[in-house]
Amino acid sequence: MAFSISHKEENGFSIIALQDDAGAEVQIIPNYGALLHAFSVPHGTGSLNLIDSYASVADLQAGVLGSFKSVKLSPFACRIKDGTYNWQGKDYTIRKSPIHGLLFDQAFSLIKEEATDSFAEISLEHHYNGDDPGYPFPYRCEVQYRLLPEQTLQVTTAVFNLHNAPIPLMDGWHPYFTTGTPVDKLELQFTSTSIVEFDEKLIPTGKVLPFTEFNAGKSMNGVSLDNSFMLDFEAPAPLCTLTDPEKKIRIEFYPDKSYPVLQVYTPPHRNSIAVENLTGAPNAFNNGMGLVTVEAGTSVIFQTALKISGL
Repeated sequence: MAFSISHKEENGFSIIALQDDAGAEVQIIPNYGALLHAFSVPHGTGSLNLIDSYASVADLQAGVLGSFKSVKLSPFACRIKDGTYNWQGKDYTIRKSPIHGLLFDQAFSLIKEEATDSFAEISLEHHYNGDDPGYPFPYRCEVQYRLLPEQTLQVTTAVFNLHNAPIPLMDGWHPYFTTGTPVDKLELQFTSTSIVEFDEKLIPTGKVLPFTEFNAGKSMNGVSLDNSFMLDFEAPAPLCTLTDPEKKIRIEFYPDKSYPVLQVYTPPHRNSIAVENLTGAPNAFNNGMGLVTVEAGTSVIFQTALKISGL
């Protein structure tokens, strides 16, 4: 199989496309949070894009703060209660946004691209200089997108601590998936051991409750979710699947153990669904649930993968 990489301008976006000669294509927009713009595969007589993204730059600028679709979530994901936390005896308050981090609207630079007979990949990086007083810790975030055979996309994030002391970190990614079929007609399956209990403001209470409701899969008809689930890595992969019985297509999720939390969100329009791999639970900077400590001069790596298959 042959793979290739192309660059194009479309609707105000500078897009990098990873392609294979069977018709799969992944589109990334580095200038806006290393955003995954499309994952298209052959379907019927045409092509089907499984990613719900933005139609244009204007659409993104108007909507990113309400949806955060398919952007990198770093150095924290989900919510920090009141935007404040204590780290190593000092209180901090995030100035930019108490939800979904500081890089969701930042430009990433292309540092590598490679296409072979086995894969096509790009690596993007952003140097965060500690500009927000609520997170004054410089670090480098590198995101690698690799298109593999069998309509598989591997996403790897590496975070390098450039500070002179340990820094707190929670990593995530916020893709919204669509098959063009309403969410109510889709089926969701994931293998979990428990659910993180939330209060009325969607902040974890500190309790984790047994939960296996989706282990065998179920229809999403009438189901609304904005929850964090602890994955069961003792179960066989994939640990999550999203299936469209009408179009006979399935999205499979293969997070490694660096992403123990699965966050699922159904937006009110119910035309797409967010399935997020996270290193920890919301408010991890305060409750410590999955909080990662990155020592000075060291790095950490997180990895997940998606596979599109037919039924």
